[in-house]
Amino acid sequence: MRDHRPSDGRAASLSRREFLKISGLSLSLPVVTDFRVIRVAGAEVKIFGPGKVPVTLNINGKTYTAHLEPRVTLLEALRDAFHLTGAKRVCDRGTCGACTVLMDGRPVYACSVLAIDAQRRSITTVEGLMNEGRLHPIQRAFIDNDAQQCGFCTPGFVVACKAFLDKNPHPTPEDIRKGLGGNFCRCGTYMGIRAAVLQAAGMQKGGASHD
Repeated sequence: MRDHRPSDGRAASLSRREFLKISGLSLSLPVVTDFRVIRVAGAEVKIFGPGKVPVTLNINGKTYTAHLEPRVTLLEALRDAFHLTGAKRVCDRGTCGACTVLMDGRPVYACSVLAIDAQRRSITTVEGLMNEGRLHPIQRAFIDNDAQQCGFCTPGFVVACKAFLDKNPHPTPEDIRKGLGGNFCRCGTYMGIRAAVLQAAGMQKGGASHD
C-alpha cells in the first residue's frame, strides 16, 4: 500500500502507515503515569498510558483528581472513581440519554466522553442542581407531576431538561417533544415529563422554588 503524504512535507494528517507506527510504539511503551511525546512525520504526538494517568475534573464546582486509564469514560469516572452515581449506565452506547450531564453548559452523554478529554471543562451532574439542600425547580416539577417510574432515566432527563430550558425558557409542547428527543423513558412517562418541563418553565420564569 502506498504511503500518501502531503506534497509540502507537512504532517497535515496521519497516513495508515503512520497510524500503525504510533500504535506499535504505544504498545511497546512501559506502563507510565503520564504522557510521552513522540515525533511522527515531523509532528509531535502525545501518547497517554497504557497505564493510569492523573486526571483532574471540575465537577459541580469542585475539583476531583484520580489516576485513571486513558480509556476510562467520564461516566465510569463519575460513578466508580468519584462516587457520583446520579448519571446512570443503561445502554452504554450513547443512545438512551440516561447518563446525560452538562459539559460547559451543553448536554453530553457521559458514556461517550473520555474522562481524560473532559479535563478543563465545567461538568454538572444531577447532584449539582440542588442549591443548599433546596431542589431545583425541574427536580421539584418531576416530583409534582409523577414524572418518573423505575428512575433509571430520570437523572438524565432532569439534566437534559435543565439544558433545554436554559436554551428555550418558554417552550411549547412541540418544542419539548423535539428538544428532549435524545432521551428515552422505557416506562413511557412522557406525559408526566412534558408536564414537568412546562411547570419548571413557569417556576423559573417567576423565580419560584420550594422544598
